[in-house]
Amino acid sequence: MGNPAHPLPTPSTQAGREGLAALLARPARAVVALDFDGTLADIVPDPEQSRAHPSVVPALSALAPRVAAVAVITGRPADTAVRYGGFAGAPGLDHLVVLGHYGAERWDAVTGAVSAPAPDPGVEAVRAELPAVLEEMGAGTGSGTWIEEKGGRAVAVHTRRAADPQAAFDALRVPLSALADRNGLIVEPGRLVLELRPPGMDKGVALEEYVKEAGAEAVLYAGDDLGDLAAYAAVEKLRARGVPGLLVCSGTEVPELAERADLLLPGPAAVAELLGDLARQLSRP
Repeated sequence: MGNPAHPLPTPSTQAGREGLAALLARPARAVVALDFDGTLADIVPDPEQSRAHPSVVPALSALAPRVAAVAVITGRPADTAVRYGGFAGAPGLDHLVVLGHYGAERWDAVTGAVSAPAPDPGVEAVRAELPAVLEEMGAGTGSGTWIEEKGGRAVAVHTRRAADPQAAFDALRVPLSALADRNGLIVEPGRLVLELRPPGMDKGVALEEYVKEAGAEAVLYAGDDLGDLAAYAAVEKLRARGVPGLLVCSGTEVPELAERADLLLPGPAAVAELLGDLARQLSRP
């Protein structure tokens, strides 16, 4: 396994310590689930330039064969996360699963194929109306605000490049919520991004369904943003049913998440280090 493992960090809560202990005791019955942006990849001004931290694939390649399953759960299209993550063909990742669009899409490394239902017609309607709505709010072309289309399954509006990113974000929440509501969609807020997508799927639903499919008896979930709150809630529900879980937060920019985490890490580099250290711990005779 190369370098010796660092001592594993100690979760701050009893539930988190129990979750980590269960993962270490029964790794073959544990699921490790991870957000992508902000957790495995640093947040960057242009989402199309996002890439997994260089240590992520080696860490996952070492860890994945030692646990029941590894799942990446993301709001991005599944194939985009696969490309940006460098997951396809990586050694040791034969059974990695990427659940894209909050679980609406699924990529399995063992087949290399993406499965997905038909796109929601409300997304196309929103995509057509959105430029005019942004122009009306003074957030159109030239404002620094831009639209990210997510394979016909969601549309996101980013304000990170605006002159006042937080003010632009705050100003757009109500009109974009109204636009989403008119077309049967919901708005998922994140760090200076508002995503309009169909209801009914979130990271919590995706995680619960995958844990059930895998028959997991322990789960680790790591995330960094508001969209990960649903996955945190799913882990808390699983704990109440007797399935130990560990909640990891990457960064402290989202207090709502950080306050509920069992383990706080400074960012993707530290998440990759944790994954690698878990793999080395589990490889010991």
